[in-house]
Amino acid sequence: MYTPTHKTSPLVAKTHSIAREIAAAHASDVDVRARFPEETIDALKQAKLMSVGVPKELGGEGANLQELTAMCFTLGQCCGSSAMVFAMHLIQVACVVRHGQNDKYFEGYLREIVDKQLLLGSITSEVGVWGDTRTSLCAVSCKDGRFTLDKDASVASYAVQADDILVTCRRNAEAAPSDQVLVLVRRKDRTLTQTTTWDTLGMRGTCSPGFKLASSGPQEQILPSPYADASAQTMVSYSHILWGGLWLGIAFDAVARASAFVRAEARKTPGVVPVKASHLARLSVKLQSMRNDVQALATEFDRITATPNGMEELLTIGWALRMNNLKVAASEAAHAIVHDALQIIGISAYKNDSKLSVGRHYRDALSASLMISNDRIFSKTASLLLVYKDE
Repeated sequence: MYTPTHKTSPLVAKTHSIAREIAAAHASDVDVRARFPEETIDALKQAKLMSVGVPKELGGEGANLQELTAMCFTLGQCCGSSAMVFAMHLIQVACVVRHGQNDKYFEGYLREIVDKQLLLGSITSEVGVWGDTRTSLCAVSCKDGRFTLDKDASVASYAVQADDILVTCRRNAEAAPSDQVLVLVRRKDRTLTQTTTWDTLGMRGTCSPGFKLASSGPQEQILPSPYADASAQTMVSYSHILWGGLWLGIAFDAVARASAFVRAEARKTPGVVPVKASHLARLSVKLQSMRNDVQALATEFDRITATPNGMEELLTIGWALRMNNLKVAASEAAHAIVHDALQIIGISAYKNDSKLSVGRHYRDALSASLMISNDRIFSKTASLLLVYKDE
């Protein structure tokens, strides 16, 4: 689906086995009960895949973004919720690797991720900021080498199940709303009080209701780099590319079901091309375009970060626009592709108890345009285009 490296990668092969044997087997129950995909995450831990993004010198696999995207794509074909939890975890690990690795505490923490296969969650949303992750109302307070941090989160990614959580907040009580840092909150250091429910249309297994967080811990658990850098150089790129990979997986499986339906129709009338075959041909164009977009940006990110000035290039307007465009394009394409697959298959795709059902795919894909609202992204893109000169 991606490259020869992807096809032969032991990490992707392991993920493929877990996706087919475990994630797929529990996907329906995870969706119906809106429960955490614990079987899949436990299997990923047992296979030592939670630390694939940790550098090899610290005990991890040092996987690049192309390989991580292929893993999310593979899981996305079988269970969107499992793929999303894994993607979110990989994003948090990347932030620690790329913005805390040279810090003694976080170097030790990365080794702990490898040893204990920890699951990292995140809290970037907050009541009162209306979905703007680059704004915080809460602030971290430090005294005598320890921090205290309270946050009223509108959404907290699988917070109960996460071993540890990365939390955004203002640097201190006097800091501007956009002057943020990331704080690592360990399980033993936190108290969570649930404030909302998680009975959603799709991505039901991600279990991310709102919580009030009360936490404290050693001051060294504050990531040394500003969140502005972590967001621009890591979180945005990893989020949009890995999400694109798992949305592609959802769309790919929907198309596979449409293909199976058309082939079955063809067997009924040998020598006659079914009417729906032309619709499938058109759909394959959309799927290939989405695949090329995701693959190209994952490849480009790895190329850029391998260069001496790569981190600076990730701060440019041009790169920000490419990430914005990928997110919008992938989120809209995923839903459109699943919708077309439903139209090709017909009633069998519409029925939840059918082997060709794409109901879960459809509902999971609808979340894509809401995860960092496309309207918000279009607004930011519009502002950037006013000053950007494409050379």
